[in-house]
Amino acid sequence: MMKTAMILAPGFEEVEALTAVDLLRRAGIEVELLSLDGSEAVTGSHGITVQADGAFPSRDLNELDGLILPGGMPGATNLAQSEALLDALRRFSAAGKLTAAICAAPTVLAKAGLLAGKRVCCYPSREAELAEAGALVSREPSVRDGTIVTSRGMGTAVDFGLHLVEYFQGEEKARELARAIVWEH
Repeated sequence: MMKTAMILAPGFEEVEALTAVDLLRRAGIEVELLSLDGSEAVTGSHGITVQADGAFPSRDLNELDGLILPGGMPGATNLAQSEALLDALRRFSAAGKLTAAICAAPTVLAKAGLLAGKRVCCYPSREAELAEAGALVSREPSVRDGTIVTSRGMGTAVDFGLHLVEYFQGEEKARELARAIVWEH
């Protein structure tokens, strides 16, 4: 079974995080919610508190197949300030494992040095930052370039989640899940 983790920092965008987690779990992919700061619960940018499954700082990441970052402010800024997370993202990328981010969080991948020459997307106000990091910025709802999956924002959260399902289980499984949730986008 594939296993991944969603890293939650205070101020994360709730819809972006939980939509992806929901779709992955519906597809039978194990997703752990890990708090960046080790807290038992993390409050998002709109005041919704989510119970974490574990703590990023103490979790052995070796058995995971991917790391997923939700956007939101100041969540994305908090993620970008974690050297431990940046190092983990670099290790996952070097090992050919998934690194995924939505909304403002692709800037964390850029800070980790993972986006040069990669086709990616992000929240519109952050596009220049990714371009400066050498990324090829797209305006598609969700983009995959190798082991990197990115998306633009809350309004593309279902696209992002389905793209993650496709990454792990293929296009047909993602289409099947899209039909099951009546996603006609």
